[in-house]
Amino acid sequence: MATTTATAKAGVKHNVGKSRASLSQMETFVWVGLDKRGQRMKGEMTTKTASLVKAELRRQGINPQSVKAKPKPLFGKAGKSIKPRDISVFSRQLATMMAAGVPMVQGFEIVAGGQNNPRVKDMLVDIKTEIEGGSALNEALGKYPVQFDELYRNLVKAGESAGVLDTVLDTIANYQENIEAIKGKIKKAMFYPAMVLSVAVIVSAILLIFVIPQFEEVFKGFGADLPAFTQMLVSLSRFMVSYWWVILLWFVGSIVGLTMLYRRSEKFQHLVGRMVLKIPIVGEILRQSAMARFARTLGVTFKAGVPLVEALDSVAGATGSVIYNEAVKRIREDVAVGHQLQLAIRQTGLFPNMVVQMVSIGEESGALDAMLFKIAEFYEQEVNNAVDALASLLEPFIMIIIGVIVGGMVIGMYLPIFKLGAVVG
Repeated sequence: MATTTATAKAGVKHNVGKSRASLSQMETFVWVGLDKRGQRMKGEMTTKTASLVKAELRRQGINPQSVKAKPKPLFGKAGKSIKPRDISVFSRQLATMMAAGVPMVQGFEIVAGGQNNPRVKDMLVDIKTEIEGGSALNEALGKYPVQFDELYRNLVKAGESAGVLDTVLDTIANYQENIEAIKGKIKKAMFYPAMVLSVAVIVSAILLIFVIPQFEEVFKGFGADLPAFTQMLVSLSRFMVSYWWVILLWFVGSIVGLTMLYRRSEKFQHLVGRMVLKIPIVGEILRQSAMARFARTLGVTFKAGVPLVEALDSVAGATGSVIYNEAVKRIREDVAVGHQLQLAIRQTGLFPNMVVQMVSIGEESGALDAMLFKIAEFYEQEVNNAVDALASLLEPFIMIIIGVIVGGMVIGMYLPIFKLGAVVG
């Protein structure tokens, strides 16, 4: 009996492997044909040979005129990289298909067929093949851990177990859209000042390397001592002209070195994390963002039926902060030994009293997920308001910085001319 079972399993594996091998031999063909009315039609079809494409077209009443293999890109796969938005759109589309009663495999075919990005299409086709081979959806998604992280796969697994996969997928789509909206707000707040300051640095470098040396030639003709501020700019200009490559190497090397140190050293990650959270306004935005992401992620996983301890495992990496990541891990350890969630949250010292009290009410009333969603909505709104306020505050501050840097250089270059005019007058 055992031998028969083993043989059967081996046969299933052989058939699955055979079907995957045959899929890898398939090719995409571009065809042009005429329908029964003589209208010109064109499209794409994935199959093994051009003959099969022609046979399928004739079956559909189309007279094939041209069938050619779709040209492959010269350098790797064509198409843009797979973005979080692509995953959220896919999740919503598949949820809609399944809610309408469309079988999962057919849903994958429909969603994949509507993709403009070949990378997304190939990924969905590969996942569909895994499912056809007998894998559960959460197992098939595991082939793409970057696009479908542990949180996503755990939610899908819970949805499959409870038989509410379509609802869970729709919840995931909403969750991803909210999280990406928060990230977008924070990036928008950081991008503007970073871009303006970068332009100020570039303009200053151009003045020091190309403009001030020209003024220096003019200053030599005056035969008089230069003002101290102008002399400082001239000395700085000479250094930049002679050693600009040293400064550039130091700048690039510092960025690369700090990046590598951050990735390899947990102590450095914690140091940077603590320093960033202490920055006025910016630190508060990051705190509120971390709490919003913590509350929404935990609410989504708990609502999907994932046990609280397992849910906290998935939440740890979703806060976007090393400090809050460690705090969630401590919360998980406390909950695992029997502590209430509100008590475990209070012990970290990182969450305000309002969060602790709302979690406590949620635990006592049996509506923890609803309370977590309310916390998330509150802090998401706080992030929106803080980002708008930060943008309004930064504009005059940045203009002052640019005025001091660039304006100071211009004044320094013209000081000798003003001094000469005063002497002549």
